[in-house]
Amino acid sequence: MSRIRDWFHKRDGATAAGMRQAADLCSCCGQPRDIRDRHARFQLPDAVLETRRQHRVRGARLSHANPDVSVMMQIPGVGDFLRALLPVTLTGDFSATFGVWVAVDSADLERASAVWSQPEYQDLRLQGRLANALPVWGLQSAPVALEVRDPEQTPYCVSSSDPGLAKVLTEVWPHEDVLPRLP
Repeated sequence: MSRIRDWFHKRDGATAAGMRQAADLCSCCGQPRDIRDRHARFQLPDAVLETRRQHRVRGARLSHANPDVSVMMQIPGVGDFLRALLPVTLTGDFSATFGVWVAVDSADLERASAVWSQPEYQDLRLQGRLANALPVWGLQSAPVALEVRDPEQTPYCVSSSDPGLAKVLTEVWPHEDVLPRLP
């Protein structure tokens, strides 16, 4: 699971100056961790991980300095990607939220980029495909609908026509099956 990291869900990403290291703080944003609400962030889309130069290929575009804080990515020959939050409800009053990459059409990525810092961002709705395999479920390439729930966060995965991903998004899962698989 080394490709999943603790994540920061604010749209603008974390700054190096704001990072603090401590067992009870998030390594990206420095905010206190909540043991009942676990967050994990994928560093790169799986298809990018499988390429030789990954995000360093000629012509690659990242929204920020590196993939850890980027929210948008274009990799020539691989695809266009947008970060999203994928919440999962767990038993025992636990939850997990995955910071996933979603493969989107280039026109949708350009549209998202155009409204990212604008008031229109709150109305953003997109369709794409999950670009990471989730621990426990897999589901890479499952279709997913995205929408903005909070204008200070990346879009959320809200529904899917894929029965497996639809279940992940709507059902309650045993926390003892999910939490041990997270970093």
